[in-house]
Amino acid sequence: MKIAIIGAGMAGLTAARALSQQHEVVVFEKSRGVGGRIATRQHEAFFFDHGAQFFAAKTPVFRDFIAPYLDTGVVAIWKGHFQERDKHGVLSEREWSDEPAHYVGTPSMNAFPKALAQGLAVRRNTQIQAVEKTPSGWSLSVEGGENLSGYDWLISAIPVAQVSALLPGGMTFSSLLSKIEMQACYSLMLGFDEPISFEFDAALIHEADISWVSVNASKPGRNADPTLLVHSTNRWAEANVDLPRAQVIEHLLHETAIQAGTIVHQATHVDVQRWLYANAEKRVDAEPCFIDFDQRMTVCGDWCIHGRIEAAFLSGHAAAAAIAG
Repeated sequence: MKIAIIGAGMAGLTAARALSQQHEVVVFEKSRGVGGRIATRQHEAFFFDHGAQFFAAKTPVFRDFIAPYLDTGVVAIWKGHFQERDKHGVLSEREWSDEPAHYVGTPSMNAFPKALAQGLAVRRNTQIQAVEKTPSGWSLSVEGGENLSGYDWLISAIPVAQVSALLPGGMTFSSLLSKIEMQACYSLMLGFDEPISFEFDAALIHEADISWVSVNASKPGRNADPTLLVHSTNRWAEANVDLPRAQVIEHLLHETAIQAGTIVHQATHVDVQRWLYANAEKRVDAEPCFIDFDQRMTVCGDWCIHGRIEAAFLSGHAAAAAIAG
């Protein structure tokens, strides 16, 4: 069969790898890179994993899937010093070990999806503006005027709000999608010219407008240049999604200084990324993907299950299995 997949994040790449063994699969990605929120940004000597920070592997099928990438070193275990903190200080701390393992891509988070994309037909910088089911199959309209047709199956592996805006009405699952929401997040990136020292490699923050702080160089295989990555809470980001960039940075710097010390104000590189679709609440008794067999169309993504990398894999895996029969 000829299959089109929209979105080269974890779910889309997982489905593509499974289906390309037997079918003609093309993945369309609007960005210049793959991986979605499994993302890394570089500014001169500074590297920031500014999306997903790590991932777990709780299911046997996902552990088996990542095993070859562990063997080749594309994936490694992050053995950092972890703290839970609030405005009063440290609540608890421990050393991360092999059990449970906290996995990261090496030498950057996006090394993992880049490895997944190898050998696949991925069209980057390709924005799909509209899709239509025709007697000869699915037709895709590309930004710039190109039209592609004759696809037997269509898989949409993008955030739920974008799915709802793109797909035609009448899908058997359309009403279910309207009940699912994704939450925003800001990523603050700080780079330093001088070595920095903190009490932790990674910290989960409570009762603040930031939820996470990590030292990027503490992850295996990283550049030693000192960088700090901070995530806002979803709640604060949702309430301030249109706040001017300078005000976002000012507030997140203030919140970070409370947890990591005023040294954060010495950063020589400061940047912020707004993720509009960063997380999704865990769905109880959720189906791993949505499928309309009559229209030969399926939707997958981490948001179908929970906002996690493993959830994205399981969703893409389920979508591919359903199509393969």
